[in-house]
Amino acid sequence: MNSIKQFWALLRINLSGTPARLGLVCTIIIGVMCAVGVLVSMLALGVGARQEAVGGASPYRAILTNIDAPSPGDSSVGKDVAPLLRDLPGIQRDAHGKPIVVFQVVVNIQARSTVDRSQTGFPVVGVTAGLTDYSPEVHITAGRLFTPGLHEIIASNKCVRQYEDFGVGGKRHMRGGDWLVVGNFDIHSTVCVVFADADTILSAFGRNTYNQANVRLQSPADFARLASALKANPSLHLKVQHEADVLAGYVSQVTGILNFVAYFIGTIMAVAAAIGAANSLYAIVDSRRRELATLRAVGFNSVPIVASVVLESILLAVPGAVLGALIAWLLFNGLMASPFGASFQMVVTPSLALLGLIWALVIGAVAGLLPAVRAARVPVTVALRAS
Repeated sequence: MNSIKQFWALLRINLSGTPARLGLVCTIIIGVMCAVGVLVSMLALGVGARQEAVGGASPYRAILTNIDAPSPGDSSVGKDVAPLLRDLPGIQRDAHGKPIVVFQVVVNIQARSTVDRSQTGFPVVGVTAGLTDYSPEVHITAGRLFTPGLHEIIASNKCVRQYEDFGVGGKRHMRGGDWLVVGNFDIHSTVCVVFADADTILSAFGRNTYNQANVRLQSPADFARLASALKANPSLHLKVQHEADVLAGYVSQVTGILNFVAYFIGTIMAVAAAIGAANSLYAIVDSRRRELATLRAVGFNSVPIVASVVLESILLAVPGAVLGALIAWLLFNGLMASPFGASFQMVVTPSLALLGLIWALVIGAVAGLLPAVRAARVPVTVALRAS
């Protein structure tokens, strides 16, 4: 009998004895289930954060920043280049025929939490005219838009719920004195969003450049035209990115931390599951000593024995992976989480379930290797004398 036939014969023998060793088998499945469930549920935090961040992105929007800037917050777009950007191709025009280009500058302020009255910092976004043309999803629910040139701001309804003095009529102390809250609005965002007039922000905070230029495209296909135009004019020294890519970059640090914690804890759980599975497989191998010795005596080689035990371990890990991913989906998919002050729903995706399955297969392979070697090294004479 060749090695392949020996391998399949051994695998059938191993799996046929599963009902007789149900307790040990369940130990393996439960251990893998816990490891996969923890990994998938924790990674669902990072997936949820990213999906929430880019959920409001539009393929019709693009963001122009300085080529050398590592992030939009570090970018600098001078007022002198502003008129040149409005003549770039592929930009949509508003009802008055003007190109929809909104220049933006971001500054940070402090606010007091409505829950524990602690001070928290967050950004105020200064924008030039055309905000609602660029972002039609901004819906004013109370009050009105700010007036350019005045110390006025509008705040999202999340700000109203989360921080003090952001309702219409409230006053916020910033550079240049008190700024009046003249409007509240709804927008797709996980955090508090505040808008003000960009030029007023620049004057109050002593700045003379914007951070970025936001443009609305005639169609998603016009992104390539715009990118080509910028490359053809190196004097502008600007690059263009899809809005979704920029928003994903904003949460990359948060998702990176969440994923690191997930893999760190998941690895600890995986090691524990592998050790538990290995101990169970050692017990299974010991219970089959006479059987293995008999097979070796009739000509079965070591390699098929090792391969069959490793594959048995991998196959026993599969139900644990399925159960772990299913439990993570049932318990955590759609669950609201609020790490780092941002609220979003955890999302268990098919790709996370697949990752959990791969995680389980690795656990099964690692756990089965040493017991498999032990099974292949059972001395024939000693095993035959064992009762």
